[in-house]
Amino acid sequence: MKFSATSLILSAALVSFAGLTTTAHAAVDADAAQAMFKKNGCNKCHDPVKNKKGPSLSKIAAKYKGKADGEASITKNITTGPKVKFDDGSEDEHKIIDTKDPKELKNIADWILSN
Repeated sequence: MKFSATSLILSAALVSFAGLTTTAHAAVDADAAQAMFKKNGCNKCHDPVKNKKGPSLSKIAAKYKGKADGEASITKNITTGPKVKFDDGSEDEHKIIDTKDPKELKNIADWILSN
């Protein structure tokens, strides 16, 4: 069976497009991320749009969105308990999220970035 160059290019384009649409379906599980957010008490200091004791999720997303290490930086903050400084000048250790599952950590980091 012979294939023309055009057929091969179109086939490659379709396979690439199919890969992109599959990635889109592997998007954030917002319900699971929100449940983890509440279960871990993150909502005590963070709100999706309003600054509370800690910055809003939209402010965090704006800081890290588009950066190559954005997801890793968020994951580090929620898994290592670094000292954080608040607007009032006080400091405290950031609460460590109660999961070690890389998929759950990626999901919540991506959810934060989606705000």
